[in-house]
Amino acid sequence: MPVEMYDLDPIDRRIVAALQVNGRASWTDIAQLTGTSVTTVARRAQQLLADGLVKVAAAPQPGGGPADLLIVRIRCAAGSQLPAAQALAAMPEIRFVALVTGVYDLVAEVLVPKGTSLHSVLLNGLQSIPGIQGSVADLRLHTYKSTHEWSRHLLGTGSQPVAPPPVHDCPPAHLDELDERIISALREDGRTSFQSVALGLGVSESTVRRRFEALYGAGCVQVITLVPAAALGFEAEILFWLSVAPSRLDGVARELAALRGVRYVAATLGQESLMCEVILPSHADVFEFTTKTLGGIDGIQAWTAGVQLLTVKRGFVITPWAARRLAAEGVGATATPPEPRGGTTAGSGRGTRNRRAAAP
Repeated sequence: MPVEMYDLDPIDRRIVAALQVNGRASWTDIAQLTGTSVTTVARRAQQLLADGLVKVAAAPQPGGGPADLLIVRIRCAAGSQLPAAQALAAMPEIRFVALVTGVYDLVAEVLVPKGTSLHSVLLNGLQSIPGIQGSVADLRLHTYKSTHEWSRHLLGTGSQPVAPPPVHDCPPAHLDELDERIISALREDGRTSFQSVALGLGVSESTVRRRFEALYGAGCVQVITLVPAAALGFEAEILFWLSVAPSRLDGVARELAALRGVRYVAATLGQESLMCEVILPSHADVFEFTTKTLGGIDGIQAWTAGVQLLTVKRGFVITPWAARRLAAEGVGATATPPEPRGGTTAGSGRGTRNRRAAAP
């Protein structure tokens, strides 16, 4: 079922917002935040997860040791965009890939370990995918903001869940083999109990809990909750590339990062010096953002943009709704790629249903 068919009611939306802040929060905690019963929260949330409309997953940060992150804009031959996106998503070094409007057809984030030839990644890797005709790659220099909890305001102004610790570029020494296996077990279902993970790995529950909480507290791993923006009533997901006066780059980036609708801000080495991902409720808000927000920030000289049509992969996790879309378009079964540190990155989407006016 197309994402546009979903129309979640306010209770569902608040449940998802709470999960985006803390994907492992208990049903009791979420019930308190959403103002409804534990039974209602558990039933609705479990249905959203089973439908594949929402996915909770553990994701390492950023994916393994010192590495460069390339933000790549890709042009495709007509009709090859979806197969090319699928092929990119199957690559373990791809952290993000989306179909977009504009001059380019796809945008991808590629993690390149230090010592790996950029030439081999771009020419022998990306450019060898059938349908890809050309690309522009910009090196990420600094990340100012990266958040998976863009719907937090749906919870209202009352009590808010505790935000997760900030993430950081985790060096290999922080994770041993057991740490990697724990993250792998929680990648497919980030809400799996520590007891279930322990049974699968043949270790004690206390060991799994202690290790995961240490990694989470240090910012080596995130628990991300993925959901189509349209399901929460947001019409626009847009990627902006901004040309900024060099003396104002840091100031502009910090002004943008402070805005609620901005999900991601990074400085890049390229013709445009900043990349900004924005999620907004309506196209009228996009007009407001471009004319008043961008137009009112000193130092922004020009910008280009593309609307995200379909996010295929985010945080090294393939989105289940994209997997269904690819299958529906006849692209073929989405491959389950090896994850950056071992394990599975693909989400498994099950059957969907229209959730209009769901009863408590």
